Amino acid sequence: MSKWQYTKKSEAYSIEKIQTYVVQVWQGIKQWSSRSIKSWSNGHSLQGFVCLFLVGISLSLAIAAYAASSSNTLKATDSGNHPSLVAQQKNIELNLVSFSVTKAAHDKIIPKFVEKWKKEHNQNITFKQSYGASSPQALAVIQGGIEADVVHLSLAPDIQKIETAGLIQPGWEKEFSNNSIVSKSVAAIVTRKGNPKGIKTWADLAKNGVSVITPNPITSGSARWNFLALWNAATKASGDESKAIEFVTNVYKNVPILPESAREATDAFFKGGKGDALISYENEIQLKALNGDKPLYVVPDVNFSIDNPIAIVDKNVDKHSTREVAKAFIQYLYTPEAQQIFAQTGYRPIDPGVAQAKEFVDKYPQIKTLATTNDYGGWAVIQKKFFSDNAIFAKILRSVNN
Repeated sequence: MSKWQYTKKSEAYSIEKIQTYVVQVWQGIKQWSSRSIKSWSNGHSLQGFVCLFLVGISLSLAIAAYAASSSNTLKATDSGNHPSLVAQQKNIELNLVSFSVTKAAHDKIIPKFVEKWKKEHNQNITFKQSYGASSPQALAVIQGGIEADVVHLSLAPDIQKIETAGLIQPGWEKEFSNNSIVSKSVAAIVTRKGNPKGIKTWADLAKNGVSVITPNPITSGSARWNFLALWNAATKASGDESKAIEFVTNVYKNVPILPESAREATDAFFKGGKGDALISYENEIQLKALNGDKPLYVVPDVNFSIDNPIAIVDKNVDKHSTREVAKAFIQYLYTPEAQQIFAQTGYRPIDPGVAQAKEFVDKYPQIKTLATTNDYGGWAVIQKKFFSDNAIFAKILRSVNN
């Protein structure tokens, strides 16, 4: 809305009118004061002038207070929390920012939500969507290059960066079900046709002569999940952190390139013909199969739960007056209807009923040993230990490059 409206006693005032009225009053006070000073100088009583002056000041303060009160009321109304603001709009635009591999799911879910909202509210919703590597997407939101209303990113630290920047209020993890995790997957190893290098386990990726494609953990959430899957497999096998460092270092010695995102890594493997093996999301490989390809892959029995969070960008929804729609969209993503689409496009469903459907039980076999971020102290501990400056991954990378 270009102009905020506030109604009191059946009389509408705009901010512009209030400001104009205050200016007029001040001009009147100045003229009044000028005449009073002249009268005083002509012998009229000082007492009369002082009284007039005080009355003028009292009136101006009262009007200023009224204007401030009205302005605060208008701002509160514009906060995005007032249902009437959304109800007054016929066309609503919602900005969704997500990581690259969710596009296929969102492309099928969004039209269903748009149709549902139109039927229930008689309003047209247009989605403006942006997909890319998770960390650069978060940075674009922070810098204002994309005014996201909703962010669905690869991992919690990317949303926490947006929170630290002041765009998302603390406590976003508890705002929605399942700690605001709306999609999940596990890691998979993809091989070439016929698997000529005989790659079946995590350990095979560290062998001499094996070329492995995985994204860069500095820019890609997928790559950090891949790193954690490798680390978890090594620690479960040996229980020795020094041996885990040695194993993961040997795997990265076999990595010829570090693409920025999971999608770029997938393209490098399938389209560019690079590597003997690709570490990827299971959902990305499932999607390739749905599109007619038949990639050869294995989901290791020792694996890591890849949990993708979602959040409302509070500052932007309040600016755009889209909080109600943004919240409804996220809640819709948790419904069986939306979770079924996630499952059909490669994600392991978080809805128990959908997960127990025979088609998905067969499609997503149970993992024998599945670790989570909580097993490693949560993301704050993980970030500091593995991915901060001079942490384990940085040391491994320097070792590989030397």
